[in-house]
Amino acid sequence: MPVLLDFEKPLEELYEQLEKAQQTHAKGKVDMSDTVSQLIKKINIEKKELYKNLSGWQKVQISRHPDRPYTLDYICAITKNFIELHGDRNVGDDKAMVGGLAQIDNINVMIIGQQKGRSTKERQYRNFGMPNPEGYRKAKRLMQTAEKFNLPVICLIDTPGAYPGLEAEERGQGEAIAKNLMVMSTLKVPIICVVIGEGASGGALGIGVGDRVLMMENTWYSVISPESCSSILWHSWDFKEKAAEALNLTADQMLKNKLIDGIIPEPFGGAHNDPEAMSKTLKSELKKCLKELQELKPQKLVSSRIKKFSKMGAFSEST
Repeated sequence: MPVLLDFEKPLEELYEQLEKAQQTHAKGKVDMSDTVSQLIKKINIEKKELYKNLSGWQKVQISRHPDRPYTLDYICAITKNFIELHGDRNVGDDKAMVGGLAQIDNINVMIIGQQKGRSTKERQYRNFGMPNPEGYRKAKRLMQTAEKFNLPVICLIDTPGAYPGLEAEERGQGEAIAKNLMVMSTLKVPIICVVIGEGASGGALGIGVGDRVLMMENTWYSVISPESCSSILWHSWDFKEKAAEALNLTADQMLKNKLIDGIIPEPFGGAHNDPEAMSKTLKSELKKCLKELQELKPQKLVSSRIKKFSKMGAFSEST
């Protein structure tokens, strides 16, 4: 039975019935093919109803699904000849941030992204996808290398935030992210950023300044997670659903507010339901963006990028 999210619990009984019917049919004593097809049909109908109008919190849950593809899954699926590059040439190699040289068909690129883990051991190894300062400095080094060799940069964003530990602050977490923002804003090669899962706080923004910023359909992008927002405002996580709605963190809301450039559709039920189809869609979207951006001169890229981000938000000057 697949891993079900909280709002998918009404499907649990149907999946149990389907599993029993499939096991009975596999034994060969009773033909359960009609029952199996009817149950699958019923599950799909129920699922369409559940997914018809997803709330912000429900999309946050989908973005965190344990079977959802991560950065290295997409790199393996959409690129060839990937050569991972390590280290920030200062402290060490942050396993929560991965990146290196690769090819998308015949296009050479530098691809960078946060990487989570699936097993408990791997999650610890990847620090739950929360980079330290050396992770952002590694990303910066790879971006500057890409600029040197005139390679477009692709950033895949999926993090619950930059690591908030004392040692990270001691090594300059804020400075490392700020330096990335400065470098990315003036990088003379195309930059495409895609939120593939969670896009939380400065941890996401540290690799999020691009000529094209896209979000997958069931992802979120915000200055703070719903749980943290709830704990600050209401001193409890119980209001995380209310916080998720107030933060306007979903892809459609971000596009409406002109904070991103587009939404990449996901297979029905989320990217984890059909990783192969999701990878094909992502690859197609990246190739389309690369074709558009590679026709622009470096000066045009930089000026357009700065202009785009300068227009975001609202402010007033006091006299």
